[in-house]
Amino acid sequence: MNRQADRLDATFTALADPTRRAILARLALGDASVRELSGPFEMTQPAISKHLKVLERAGLVSRGRDAQKRPRRLDATPLAEANEWLERYRRFWEQSFERLDAVLDEMKAQAGRRPPKRPKRRQ
Repeated sequence: MNRQADRLDATFTALADPTRRAILARLALGDASVRELSGPFEMTQPAISKHLKVLERAGLVSRGRDAQKRPRRLDATPLAEANEWLERYRRFWEQSFERLDAVLDEMKAQAGRRPPKRPKRRQ
């Protein structure tokens, strides 16, 4: 596998867990310590640390140095790479829907040119 595929795998693996997504949402507001990050969760600090390790391996979170604390901060670069990858598929679906719209418009136009069908009479 190439490096880009490995980074995408790590990013999507990290994003697959709702706790990790919530941690990223919190870090989008600013740096936070493990203690601050574990606050909203019914989870121990070691459990949060395990989630942070997954996020760090994916490059989504980095550690800062602030005296005795090691605040975590968001690094959105892998998210931008994942978005770029997803964007190709969005364009594919847009083009598919545009083709479908064209077919439906053509069918409507043809239906408008035909005389309306008369209902069969009961005898």
